Amino acid sequence: MSDDVREQIVDELKVAYWMELETVTNYIANSINLDGVRAEEIKKALQADIQEELNHAQTLARRIKTIGGRVPGSSEFRPEQASLQPRPDSTDVVSVIKGVIEAEDSAIAQYNKLIRLCDGVDYVTQDLCIQSLADEEEHRRDFLGYLAEYEQAS
Repeated sequence: MSDDVREQIVDELKVAYWMELETVTNYIANSINLDGVRAEEIKKALQADIQEELNHAQTLARRIKTIGGRVPGSSEFRPEQASLQPRPDSTDVVSVIKGVIEAEDSAIAQYNKLIRLCDGVDYVTQDLCIQSLADEEEHRRDFLGYLAEYEQAS
């Protein structure tokens, strides 16, 4: 692959890497901060997803390095997930669910972008992104189900 395409792929992998790490941070915070009986299932779901999202970040970091990039450190991080920030009201489960869905939508869009970018030039990165995309779609589906249940109960 050309140096320009490789650099573009590395740059987009870094975007996905930061998205995954920010998701881990926010999932940890929300899985601890949420209160109430209704929050327990969401807290468990977030806790279960933390390791998977961290694995995605580690896989992305290895791929960045493998194709000649440099894995960035924390000084290069710029937060993006305003909707997934812990709420002042620790019982506001619906806002957390909506924040998770928005984060998953963003991850899905980023992985789709990478899949298109890699098509025909970097099948290994493309395959890695396809696998992560499937995971993110599953997480999104789970939280859409939680949202439907919570909205029906309201």
